[in-house]
Amino acid sequence: MATATHDPNKNYINEKSGIWSWLTTLDHKRIGILYMISVMSFFAIGGTFAMLLRWELFSAGRNIMDAHQYNQVFTFHGAIMVFMVIIPGIPAFLGNFILPLQIGAKDVAFPRVNLMSWYCLMIGAAIAFFSLFYNGVDTGWTFYTPYSISTQNGTLLMVVGAFIIGFSSILTGLNFIVTVHKLRAPGMSFWRLPLFIWALYSTALLQILATPVLAITLLLLTAERVLGIGIFDPKLGGDPVLFQHFFWFYSHPAVYIMILPAMGVVSELIATFSHKTIFGYKAIALSSVGIAAVSFFVWGHHLFVSGQSEVAGILFSFITMLVGVPTAIKVFNWVATLYRGSMRFDSPLLFALGFIFLFTIGGVTGIILAVIGVDVHFHDTYFVVAHFHYVMVGGTLMAIMGGIYYWFPKMFGRMVNEFWARISFVLIFVGFNVTFFPQFILGAMGMPRRYYDYLPEYQSLNRISSVGAWTIGTGFLVGLFVIIHGMRKGVKAGPNPWGGKTLEWQTASPPPHENFHVQPVVTAGPYEYR
Repeated sequence: MATATHDPNKNYINEKSGIWSWLTTLDHKRIGILYMISVMSFFAIGGTFAMLLRWELFSAGRNIMDAHQYNQVFTFHGAIMVFMVIIPGIPAFLGNFILPLQIGAKDVAFPRVNLMSWYCLMIGAAIAFFSLFYNGVDTGWTFYTPYSISTQNGTLLMVVGAFIIGFSSILTGLNFIVTVHKLRAPGMSFWRLPLFIWALYSTALLQILATPVLAITLLLLTAERVLGIGIFDPKLGGDPVLFQHFFWFYSHPAVYIMILPAMGVVSELIATFSHKTIFGYKAIALSSVGIAAVSFFVWGHHLFVSGQSEVAGILFSFITMLVGVPTAIKVFNWVATLYRGSMRFDSPLLFALGFIFLFTIGGVTGIILAVIGVDVHFHDTYFVVAHFHYVMVGGTLMAIMGGIYYWFPKMFGRMVNEFWARISFVLIFVGFNVTFFPQFILGAMGMPRRYYDYLPEYQSLNRISSVGAWTIGTGFLVGLFVIIHGMRKGVKAGPNPWGGKTLEWQTASPPPHENFHVQPVVTAGPYEYR
């Protein structure tokens, strides 16, 4: 029987050539790279807006923009970072590339739907950016009513753009769920799935169950603006607090859409670079599902000062604290895995350790905000800004950087420069703490968030925060240099440069178009070190 021959020089990158082959590709790996380019571009734009905000806040009074311009910059920074960077960052980019490889599949279940999800992101983002030419958007990224109904600017375009981007998230989640259920390699039971897959699977459940709620909310907001229907507008008998309930019913699960995949990445990094079998595999796996389930019942902690009943406030406070249990399970098991491990302090592990440190601070301050009496004082202050960024930026973006450096050899067949990768970590980690830790103090002092100006007594801490933000920006620029340099001049990598135990390391780097020349068969768990 004749056997097929395989060209070792052929891979998913050079299988076909030309821009059109990329724009019409059905290969999950190429679609992952398209997401990578898109997310990094959006991050550069959103990060530029962040630098402008910190420049304006460097000193009290006007510096480079007026109050209306500040509100616009703030809105675009938040909307871009949430809807175009952090939510699609890990699932759509790293998830698309790695998930089929880790379960031994040739591709995702619905390749055309996968490509369509990328086009939904790009079309929605284009419409949202177009609102800049219609007097911008100054509602904040939450689009709170009744202001978002009555303001005469590009809010409608931004809302329609976010609505379309939501379909990208839904389609990605649907694809991942079907892929995990139907395309696993022989022998790969659910209890042999890598923890990154467990995290993506839990995230996918959130994407297809929670995102439609946001879609309906934005659709109602659009109908309110266009048709004058009284849903959220109190002048027409509507209830603006109802919008907050709808919005946060999605947006708090969205926090876990952002953070659960990051936790999956960290689990992979900890297991590989400690050279140990992961401690408490089933506990970590089930904690991902537990976090996803509980996240649907905590949205009311955003409305402690909205006038909701005391009973509802107490219940939401208790359930919010309950989320800390599965999260603490993960942190404990990560630390237990690291204990007495033969650790290699390469850049991916440094970002994983940075994630644990920063996310722990974010999680503990989240428990503080879950206490109703404390939240009344901290509500809408910079304490909330610091908490949010410690979770989202300190969590998700640290994991994205660690994941990029970890899977870079698999994606491009080359190693990054470890010295400069570590420099990027130091700048990002130090800059992040210098930026956001002073904001806890500012919040405790009573400085409100979203304000264009502030009292003189807040100036010194704001200046420290701004210097830290510019340090973070420098760190990400160094990271961009590391990625580009690695693509062009990095040392060639073998199939498994880190000594990883999951399936993606059992194929060539970069992988061939069909992922595996021979169908892998799984006979053991994903992190078995002997």
